[in-house]
Amino acid sequence: MASLVVVGLQWGDEGKGKVVDILAGFADLVVRFQGGANAGHTLKVEGEEVVTHLVPSGVLHPGKRCAIGPAVVLDPEQLLLEVDVLQAKGRLSEPDSLMVSNRAHVVMPYHKQLDGAREQASGSAKIGTTLRGIGPCLEDKMSRSGIRVCDLMDSDLLTERVTSRLAEVNALLAHYGSDAVKADELLHLLRAQADRLRPFIGDVGELVRTELSRGRPVLFEGAQGVMLDVDHGTYPFVTSSNTVAGAVCAGLGLAPGRLSSVMGVAKAYSTRVGEGPFPTEMGDERGIRLQKAGGEVGATTGRPRRCGWLDLAALRYAVSVGGCTSLCLTKLDVLSGLGPLKVAVAYELDGERIESMPADAMLYRRIKPVYEELEGWDETLGEVRELSDLPAPVRRYLDFVSNFVNVPVAMVSVGPSRSETIMVQNPFRNR
Repeated sequence: MASLVVVGLQWGDEGKGKVVDILAGFADLVVRFQGGANAGHTLKVEGEEVVTHLVPSGVLHPGKRCAIGPAVVLDPEQLLLEVDVLQAKGRLSEPDSLMVSNRAHVVMPYHKQLDGAREQASGSAKIGTTLRGIGPCLEDKMSRSGIRVCDLMDSDLLTERVTSRLAEVNALLAHYGSDAVKADELLHLLRAQADRLRPFIGDVGELVRTELSRGRPVLFEGAQGVMLDVDHGTYPFVTSSNTVAGAVCAGLGLAPGRLSSVMGVAKAYSTRVGEGPFPTEMGDERGIRLQKAGGEVGATTGRPRRCGWLDLAALRYAVSVGGCTSLCLTKLDVLSGLGPLKVAVAYELDGERIESMPADAMLYRRIKPVYEELEGWDETLGEVRELSDLPAPVRRYLDFVSNFVNVPVAMVSVGPSRSETIMVQNPFRNR
């Protein structure tokens, strides 16, 4: 049995899509285990760029099986859009190349409507949601009033569930001054989507357990990052789900012992989209330079990402929470020519040095990062394919990061394409 979980270690946007695309070559099955269409993975293979939000990044490997797990909140409109694009590009040609869990909760149009209405009503207190309806959908899930994929497959049950739910939903929408949802129009849309989704629906948890029992390598793909985890991130400026590796077990119905290893993915610097604390954020021209050189625009929102120095104190926390056994550092090439580099190794709060992440997000208004300065480099890195061929300052930067978080570096990304990668070791076999 071999399984590998890939999780982000920052505030999302770490380049997990490319990493999963590469590692999918070692796996028989690639499974998305949490989140929803609020994630965006940009894949560049042989000059072709594909952006996915729900379909796992392994889809660009011919014949690779992909699955969307029970804990993912599924937006049928977005998924069908991705299916259309991928099929037009010659992907998803096999009937069993994608399975969608029948237990996944459905993001309804009214979830998006509520998301937008609430964010607008919050004014300056907004949290920077992607407006994809993720939070309202998960609220329904936890209050046991949600609608699941299996409900879409039963027209009579769907009518009953939707009609019942709209009584409260429309009252909420009226409170925010938003238009009411008409049951007949919504049901017509959902039935049409259900007809198209039907060939993809199955029991993903059972599929995963069977594949692992047969000794097949399975790759689990997360969305967002540890610092956006609803329990362990910078709450309340977080996503609405658990983004850590342990969410694989709860979300798919797996015993913890069935996970072999965990790869954490982090940029060689830090970025964040939307609101929330960001201790190492750069407010100068170097931050703007990083933003431009790194193409730091959100794949889902289109919003520019805030940029800053690598926060090793946060990274060490995320590695610990995530149980990482290996590390992938991405966008190392973006740091070329930036001059001396800073990394945060701790924080200072009211004159006292602290080594770990505060639980209270409001404390971030008063903390200051404690930096160490490392030598920069001017060389371009896009053509480098071996660790030993990297310039000495780059290797020292990698060693410093690895030693600080106490996890070996297994992969390094030096450009956006699949080929612009240094594979130090196969993370499926690091135990």
